[in-house]
Parts: sequence; structure tokens; C-alpha cells
Amino acid sequence: MKVSAAKKAQNREAILAAAGRLLREKGPSGVGVAEVMASAGMTHGGFYGHFPSREELTAVATAQALQQATGYLAKAVSDLGLEGFARQYLDKAHLEEVSRGCPIAATATDIPRQPDPIRAAFAKGLRGYLEAGIPEGTDRAVALSRHCGLIGALILARAVADEDRALAEELLLAAQSS
Repeated sequence: MKVSAAKKAQNREAILAAAGRLLREKGPSGVGVAEVMASAGMTHGGFYGHFPSREELTAVATAQALQQATGYLAKAVSDLGLEGFARQYLDKAHLEEVSRGCPIAATATDIPRQPDPIRAAFAKGLRGYLEAGIPEGTDRAVALSRHCGLIGALILARAVADEDRALAEELLLAAQSS
């Protein structure tokens, strides 16, 4: 039975949403076709009607995750300012919500070992994200440094949270106030 164009687009979005969650949870190498399709509620065989390869899926999912994060960042910085965004970004809930949280913090350390299309999608998305996070009238270098500190603090806090929760929370608090 032929699938309508609307249903095919809906299925593609479900695949990308599942890939985005897995990208954050397991990193780019953890985005496996079978698991993505099962998570999206589809069979493995339907994958190739949407993407030519796992690499292409991961690149598109990376781009989409960063685009969504960019939209969130732009609104948060506009509404709350950079320091308000920093408090929100470094809260305890974000420490826990890896699958829905910042794709940069979740994947940055894995990206250098990925194929060119995934690295390119990340680089383009990161540039857009950082540009969106520089409030008007703010020194570019200061804003970039602030974002690097926020992302680094979240990465380190997540790295130690299971073993040393107190240190993880201390890292978040220290980065909020710097």
C-alpha cells in the first residue's frame, strides 16, 4: 500500500525525533538504525525510504537538534538575557534531562571522531547557536566565552553526576555565578 506524502513526512519527523533523543542519550555513534526505527514505532525495513544511510540520518538529526536548540536559546536570551539563560541552562533539571537537553553538551566530545557530514552539520549548527546567543550590545568574545563556560560546566557536571552528585551541583552553581 502506498503511503501518502503527508504520512511519509510525518514518519520522517518521527524518525528524526527518535534519532534526536538517541543522539543526546548515546552520542552520534549510538544512533543505530534498528533502535531509531523501533523508537519511532516503525520497522527497520522502512528506514531506507527516508534516508540513504545511518550517517545521513545522524547528520540530519544533528542539524535538526542544533536548530531546535538555537531557537530555544534565541528566545531564552531575548526573554531572560544571557545571565537568566545561564541560570536556566545550568539548573538541576537540565543535568538530568539528557534526552531533551542541549545537544551540544551531549555530543561535543564525540563529534571529532565522526564522518565529515556529521562534523559539518555540528559545526554549522554550533555557529548558528552561538550567533543566536549573543545579545545585542554584548561583546562577542565575552558572550562566546560565557557560552563555552556554560556548555563545559554541563558536560563536566554530567560526567560526574552519578559518582559525585555534590561536585556536579557545585560545578553548575559555580558556572552560574561566573
